Amino acid sequence: MNKKITAFAVALACLLGTLQQADAQQQDTPVTKSEVDGHFYNLRHRLDQLMKKIDDVLWFERVGDVAYIDKVFLAGAPPRGAEKATTLSGQNPIKFWSYIFIPKDIDPSKKYPLLVFPHSGIHGDFSTYHTHIIREMMAQQYIVVAPEYRGSTGYGRLTYELIDYGGLENDDVNISRQFMLDNYDIVDPDRVGIIGWSHGGMIAIMNILEHPENYKCAFAGVPVTDLIARMGYKRPAYEDFFSADYHIGKQVHEDIEEYRRRSPVYHAEKLQTPLRIHTNTNDEDVHVLEVENLINRLKALGKDFEYEIYQDIPGGHSFDRMDHARGREIRFKIYKFLEEYLDPPVKFRNQKEMERAAYIFN
Repeated sequence: MNKKITAFAVALACLLGTLQQADAQQQDTPVTKSEVDGHFYNLRHRLDQLMKKIDDVLWFERVGDVAYIDKVFLAGAPPRGAEKATTLSGQNPIKFWSYIFIPKDIDPSKKYPLLVFPHSGIHGDFSTYHTHIIREMMAQQYIVVAPEYRGSTGYGRLTYELIDYGGLENDDVNISRQFMLDNYDIVDPDRVGIIGWSHGGMIAIMNILEHPENYKCAFAGVPVTDLIARMGYKRPAYEDFFSADYHIGKQVHEDIEEYRRRSPVYHAEKLQTPLRIHTNTNDEDVHVLEVENLINRLKALGKDFEYEIYQDIPGGHSFDRMDHARGREIRFKIYKFLEEYLDPPVKFRNQKEMERAAYIFN
């Protein structure tokens, strides 16, 4: 495994060497600032692709002892603006990857619950940051699909600029769920849940609002819930992600309805699926007030759901994904919620069992 990592490091060194050589050859040729900016923008995406390949190798090293790992290539709905294409107008789908994790100790003749696990980040990806969480899920004999929906980082500039935050990315995630049902007999279609944090939490909520029949339950940690409120408390540069030409193309004040359409709080009346929400008062990314907007809206509608507002847990935005004792304690509570609806074959009897599964030597 170390040889593979070394090979990637050598590839990176060669890439940087080539760039330095090219710069040396062109040092007498004047270039514009826009050309330089474009050069580094493209380079950033190439480096992201390299980092993704390295991280894919690390997945096998970190969870390969407990999981069969695969990565499948799927097709999603055509991107926004596809109807204006000069050929195959409105028909050409986008393509994206999804990770699959299957516990090694399962019985192929039986059926198992599925967890759909969209990653966080405006342009994020499903990385080995989630190692301990995946190990915990494998120990309970959940099958996991983690879609790298449109806009994800690590697949080049084209995928990055297909971003559709709060829009067609939700369909990509649901397509990943359907792929598992269509292609894996070991998946129980009556025991499918969805789980996510931050942007992934928003996607989890949007999926149960749009497709309540497809999911038995959902957990949303520190979820983005209200893009209009969010633009109000974030720095101006944050809005650039959404107003970019290849994304919404407008700022929030120019098209409030479009931002409403992409925000769970404005669709809360659709909730039918058991839902648990977590937030943290010292979260500087998704402010507790934004999550409370959704909590209060659901309460006003008389919806039945669970939530906890944690007080200043270390880690802020990542508090219940952290490896500290409090984070593990809260994750154990999340699994007990999921267990109630998905009935995993192996149930943690106590937090210590969960910790032994996640941390190998504990």
